[in-house]
Parts: sequence; structure tokens; C-alpha cells
Amino acid sequence: MDLDLKNKRILVTGSGAGIGKATAKAFLQDGAEVIVNGLTEAEVASCVADLEPFGKVNGFAADLSKTPDAEALYDFATAEGSIDVLVNNVGIFSVKPFEDLTDDEWLSYFNINVLSAVRLARRVLPDMLSRNAGAVVNLASEAAVKPLPQMVHYSVTKTAMLGLTRGLAELTKGTGVRVNSVLPGPTWTEGVQSYFEGLAEQKSEPIDEIVSNYFKNDEPTSLIQRFIEPDEVARMIAFVASSKAANGAGYRIEGGIIRSIL
Repeated sequence: MDLDLKNKRILVTGSGAGIGKATAKAFLQDGAEVIVNGLTEAEVASCVADLEPFGKVNGFAADLSKTPDAEALYDFATAEGSIDVLVNNVGIFSVKPFEDLTDDEWLSYFNINVLSAVRLARRVLPDMLSRNAGAVVNLASEAAVKPLPQMVHYSVTKTAMLGLTRGLAELTKGTGVRVNSVLPGPTWTEGVQSYFEGLAEQKSEPIDEIVSNYFKNDEPTSLIQRFIEPDEVARMIAFVASSKAANGAGYRIEGGIIRSIL
């Protein structure tokens, strides 16, 4: 399927690894030009080196929890042209009891998981609206709809991303600009793998057994009963970004965990 992404300029935040890196690769394979972003120069350089065989890719290190860094990333990404697609992917997660979460931790999660998207959308949307073209895709999660008790803080930030998405989409009414969100389910990224490796070591159990039991015990409603691969999410992101009729919606790719017909 031709997604009409050839020569489009794409910015993917938090793309040094995981879903972000897979998304950058997917856009490159569709002929787009991609700007990747990570926290450190080393992370960005490694990502660019891995992705260069697939197309034109550049990278910029920035901490998007800081407004000056977000501004610098935007300036870098638009130095040679306007951004056609912004993918707000950067985010953090952790497993922690609700009663142990401090105010500072809550603020940190909102700063990184929500305000990073606000900072870039604030710059990107006016230009897109002036050109009457462009797309923003915000990464939410199945936890936005089905909050996880062991990750209340993360879940709430992802619910906020759904509200942000619809609110921004309302600003595009009658134009060629679209704002949507994608809701992945549990995805086998480097961060998730590291978490389960630590859990396996802590419990002195084989990691394969712990992963298998995770879906039996923690996510029994999953219809696929496995982790989603980053490239599967990436293809959904590229599809949503390219669809001219998709606006103001949330697109689920969570393996059927959410028991709903919509």
C-alpha cells in the first residue's frame, strides 16, 4: 500500500530505541525523510547509523522535559523545511505503588509524557495550519482507557494524551491538518525487556515463564496473548499519519486487551 509519504519530513521524538526507532524505520521505508531524537548524542548517533541504510535520516539530542531543548529540536528539524508529520512518542514508565508516588514524581511524569507533546505541537501546528497540511500522532496506551493499578501515574498521563489529541484536533476543523493518537498495548521494547529480566532475576524464575504468566495473570483479556512487536505499532502510526480522513481519534493496537467493540 502506498501511504503517500515519499519525501515527507517526519519528526519522531524519543526514537533512539523501541517504538520510536521502529516508527522512524517504517517512515524511511515508505520513502520519507526522518529526524530522530534521543537524550544523548551517543544514543542519537547510534540510531542514525542503524537507520541510514533505509533512507535519509538525521538526528538531534534533546531533553524534551525542558522547553529550550524542545525549541532547539524544532529549529533543527525545520532548518531545511517544514515538518509534515510529528510523532510525539517520547515517554517514560515505571511500576510503583500509588501510595509511594511523590508529587515530584507525578509532575515529572506529566512533564515528560504530556508536556513534551505540548511543547512541540505548539510550534508545529501553526505552521501546518498555515500550509493547510500535516499530521500529528500522539502515542497514548491501552492504559489510557484501562488504567493499570501498578502504574496509575503512567496511565493518567496517557489518558491526558487522549484529551490533548482531541483538543488539538478541534483546532484543525475544516483544514487539511489532522491530530490523532495511537494506543499500543504491551510492547516488547528494550525497556520492557529490561524490566522483565530484572523481575526474573528477583524471583529466580525463567524469563519465558514470567512473560507467559504475565498474560495469564495480569492481562487475561488480551486476545493475542503475547507482546506486540514495535514494528507492528510503527506500521499503525504510519498508516494513521497518512490517512487524510482520520482526525481527532484514538487508534487501538493493543491486542484486544480492552474489552470493547469500539
